[in-house]
Amino acid sequence: MSAAPPTATFTPAWIVQQRWFRSKQRLVTGVAEADRAALGANAWILVLSVRYADGGEDRYLVPAIDDDGQWREARDGDGAWRAIVECLRDGAELPAREAAFRFDATSDLGELLPPRSGSADALDERRLGVEQTNTSVVLGERLILKLYRLLEPGENPELEIGVFLSEVGFAATPALAGVARFVPTDGSDACAAAMVQVFLPTRADAWGQMLGYLAGDLDAATESVVRIGQVTSELHRALASRPEHPSFPARSAMAEESAAWRADAERELLGALAAVDGAQRDRLADLAPAIRARFAEAFATAGATALVTRIHGDYHLGQLLATEEQGFVVIDFEGEPARPLAERRRPASPLRDVAGMLRSLDYAARTAERGAHGAAFDPDAWLADARRALLDAYDATPRDDGLLRAFELAKACYEVRYEAGNRPHWTWLPLDALARLTS
Repeated sequence: MSAAPPTATFTPAWIVQQRWFRSKQRLVTGVAEADRAALGANAWILVLSVRYADGGEDRYLVPAIDDDGQWREARDGDGAWRAIVECLRDGAELPAREAAFRFDATSDLGELLPPRSGSADALDERRLGVEQTNTSVVLGERLILKLYRLLEPGENPELEIGVFLSEVGFAATPALAGVARFVPTDGSDACAAAMVQVFLPTRADAWGQMLGYLAGDLDAATESVVRIGQVTSELHRALASRPEHPSFPARSAMAEESAAWRADAERELLGALAAVDGAQRDRLADLAPAIRARFAEAFATAGATALVTRIHGDYHLGQLLATEEQGFVVIDFEGEPARPLAERRRPASPLRDVAGMLRSLDYAARTAERGAHGAAFDPDAWLADARRALLDAYDATPRDDGLLRAFELAKACYEVRYEAGNRPHWTWLPLDALARLTS
């Protein structure tokens, strides 16, 4: 191990290419090591300070290997991921220069790990190739470790909800096995650094399964939607099961909450208008008055019937795993990554989750239409059946069609902005949805 490994390997050019880097629209002016802690013989966990031209700064975690005096990011087989799990098992506290990494395990971790003798070698490392804002690694086909790349001070909603769901007996989510936190020594708020869950063998996520069904078995696709409605109901009932809990209320919406929902929806519309140009902007501008009218009507009356609880917050087909033994299980309770952490922890209407799933079903149907079997597939006919199936199966929240439609419109506005920035050739999809939802 070199005495002072250089950090030059992790440059602005390198970090902006990483899938987990969240601020690709901001100009990065510098990347520097802010802190580090030793994980093992030559494995470290680094805290990188990323500075922007606008004066802002973020901190990111990078498990790194000192490779002959040069940093490189840890790869499968290097042992860095296994070392994090070993720290959890030991309840370790790793000192850094300006903070410490603290590791806490649940009883599930000890039951799932092999005997300590040779345990590190027994856990093969397999980093998942899925696109996400964090990094997930399967260890020994028993555990799955998620590293939270961006350090955000405060309670992480995924950890908070995971503990709560375990306490209330909701089984349709992987059990939490351990948590690592980055704890500054100056007394400021800790940041979630990693978590470990029980690994559940799956056939696919609900997105992949749904596309398979839509290619040739529409009855199975609709039956799957029914099961999704049922597990969504179970999730929302669990989240509302302890209304006396200060962080997990279950109550009617207050006037200021429905006003905030409307303001957020209006911001999504403005963001969508700013994201497109030419004929697409003209089309959206023509739809905007009807969209705003739907927002005004739905959110003005929401307080009369709307229930407020904690919700998933970023609910779509990719957040459900199809398992052999348990059916669908729900994952990834972080909420929408672009929103501030405090906002992601805020109670909201469960219908936001339902709206997110309806929008995801629309995406699946349009994707299937453009696939190899598209000529024989009528997406609108199937979506009408799927919508009825989902809403008939979902019974955890009072039905408010106007509020649900408003949340769908807000989500579709978000999708316009997302597609314009990432997949411009797909912008037509949410624009078409906005036209249908306002007709």
